[in-house]
Amino acid sequence: MDPVLRLVNRNLTATIDKPFLIWQIIFPMIYIFVAGYAYTSIIESVQIGNISIDYPAFIASGMIGFNVMNSSLIAGTMIWTDRRNGMFEQILVGPFTRAQYIASNILTITMIGLMGAGVIFAASLPTVFVNAPISIPTLPYMIISIILGSIFFGSLAIIASIILRSTERFQITINTMFLFFAFVSTTFYPAQGVPEALGGAFYVNPLTYVVDIIRVGLFASFGPFIVLEAVVLAVASALMFFIATFMLAKLNI
Repeated sequence: MDPVLRLVNRNLTATIDKPFLIWQIIFPMIYIFVAGYAYTSIIESVQIGNISIDYPAFIASGMIGFNVMNSSLIAGTMIWTDRRNGMFEQILVGPFTRAQYIASNILTITMIGLMGAGVIFAASLPTVFVNAPISIPTLPYMIISIILGSIFFGSLAIIASIILRSTERFQITINTMFLFFAFVSTTFYPAQGVPEALGGAFYVNPLTYVVDIIRVGLFASFGPFIVLEAVVLAVASALMFFIATFMLAKLNI
């Protein structure tokens, strides 16, 4: 078996906390079916690109991106746990390289992100998406966005796990960053109509690009800047992956 796939199998079977994975799916579902319908009394429909959808469909598509970001925390946690338990050194002593190790972590969270998105999409299809104009031909855009989002946020979590030496600092820092990413983005509400400064902050947030491209994939809602958003997200993901790989290569064991 390929070394990267062997490490992915090890991550999925021995390293990742299974209850955490279950919670990663349950939390977005609760938000979709509780907050999504509760907020319809305030927000009946949302204009995205050239179409209008109801708020539950808007929030469900946003929670797919949110789940991608949240799941990427696993990448940093795996490295932190391996270093603390001495497993990182043992892996490098075996027939594995640092490049294979980081590739396996990114591939692991990408698979988890895709699986989580599939569960959320399947559960939402007969409910909140029942009246939404789902577009099958553009669904690959959603898959591409999930992959790029997993690379960006997974690499960010890896960088944080290398820099921060204590579990408490790692958890506080990563949760604070992810809280900013979640609420200063188009995950929960559209950028139209928000204060100008907040709207500008939306578009320095990679999660906005992830969510916007996911909505393009789901609803074929092409806006004027979607190609630029895709390019920015791809460049940012590649840059973060390069930095994470470089830092891991320089990490003393």
